[in-house]
Amino acid sequence: MSRQKPHNNSDLLRAAASLSGIAIQMGATIYLGNLLGSWLDEKFQKTFLEDTVTLLAVFLSIYLVIKKVMALNK
Repeated sequence: MSRQKPHNNSDLLRAAASLSGIAIQMGATIYLGNLLGSWLDEKFQKTFLEDTVTLLAVFLSIYLVIKKVMALNK
């Protein structure tokens, strides 16, 4: 069995700070997507754009989270 070298505390702190930033980024992306969709609904007098853009923002934020976590695991 191979033993892994213990992680440095500064590396763990850096990873924790990065993960907390991901949560803020995810919330901001979804919120801004909702605002954009709402504005587009008013501008084009439609009723589906807010939901559509918000859903796209959710998918985009999930993609960014997965990408960031994969980068942290390297």
